[in-house]
Amino acid sequence: MQTEHFSGAAIIGGGPAGLMAAEILSAAGVQVIVFDRMPSLGRKFLMAGRGGLNLTHTDKPGAFLARYGASAPRLEPMLRAFSPKALRLWAEDLGQPTFVGTSGRVFPKAMKASPLLRAWLKRLEAQGVQFRLRRDWLGWDEAGVLRFKDESGGVEAIVPAMTLLALGGASWPRLGADGSWQSILAEAGVASAPFSASNAGVRVAWSDYFAQRFAGQPLKSVAFSCGEHSSRGEAMITSHGLEGGGIYALSQAIRSQLDAKGRANLRIDLRPDHSLAQTIERLSGPRAGKSFTTYLRQRLRLSPAAINLLIEAAGKDNPAFTDTEQLAGLIKALPVRITGLMGLERAISAAGGLSWSALDEGLMLRAKPGAYAAGEMLDWDAPTGGYLLQACFSSGAWAAQAMLKGLRS
Repeated sequence: MQTEHFSGAAIIGGGPAGLMAAEILSAAGVQVIVFDRMPSLGRKFLMAGRGGLNLTHTDKPGAFLARYGASAPRLEPMLRAFSPKALRLWAEDLGQPTFVGTSGRVFPKAMKASPLLRAWLKRLEAQGVQFRLRRDWLGWDEAGVLRFKDESGGVEAIVPAMTLLALGGASWPRLGADGSWQSILAEAGVASAPFSASNAGVRVAWSDYFAQRFAGQPLKSVAFSCGEHSSRGEAMITSHGLEGGGIYALSQAIRSQLDAKGRANLRIDLRPDHSLAQTIERLSGPRAGKSFTTYLRQRLRLSPAAINLLIEAAGKDNPAFTDTEQLAGLIKALPVRITGLMGLERAISAAGGLSWSALDEGLMLRAKPGAYAAGEMLDWDAPTGGYLLQACFSSGAWAAQAMLKGLRS
């Protein structure tokens, strides 16, 4: 097996973080080779764009930064250096102008990820970036040589001047990132935190009737809360629980309760546009022989799914259903017990990853000088809404700038 010596940068992982680093490095005249285990690049990026590519968010800087929780201090300089505004200008420069949705989320006007990715790869190719696909990273050998298994089962060896690891987290592993790099880095003395599902659906022990009858039904215009955290949005009833943006936004709070107590308490406001007093007023008066479901549908315009969720969660013989104030209280804060989060195979993102203590300020591995890391490999967490992609782009740009300094010195 021959070892290839390369005076440029090897980037392992062809997602947003890796490709952004490749763009910055190649624009500065550095030779770049991008390795990826899949037969095509940006697979999770394309998946993120299936329902509309949410690139970033227009939150004010303080509110934006707060979305990253405990990792905010480490991410702050990266988010300032390559900000949401910079990301929008970058997309526009690729011929993909953006717009701001009603919730403050930012999307390309084309909505899809594929036009942006095509234009991006065309730019990278024009800048001389090489792509080696179907290359599974095996780690370093005793001499510090990077090793890859190719599609034929053979092994390639390369010694670059610099290396960037952008191997992703562990969510949606069928798209390429499965977190298997953790064992490789552990052997090299690099610490990481275990992965856990984030921005994931929740498990609820529905009755057989409810699961069979209402799985696939949406809950629209509702609000959710867990502890002191709340969100508003839609959710989908599944046979095992609930999924959707309103649920994903509470992943951190739900996971904290699950870790502490083994269960979590979710409260659902089925009519967030009405105050408790307004709900009581609308429910006041005789039912005139109407069934419970007809009464709620006519007085509050609750959907069949919402009405049956109320019955499922509160119990069909709950005496509160005959008391207007108690019924209004349940409609405004329906308790639903969460037994767990859905697994990493269905999660949008993952919490955990490469420990911040294992990295210097430029995202270089302290145990492996010349090797950097970026993107979802790092131990940070954020809700959906553009925060995930923004941190991937920003950390990739940050690592690239640090690599440029290293190469120049």
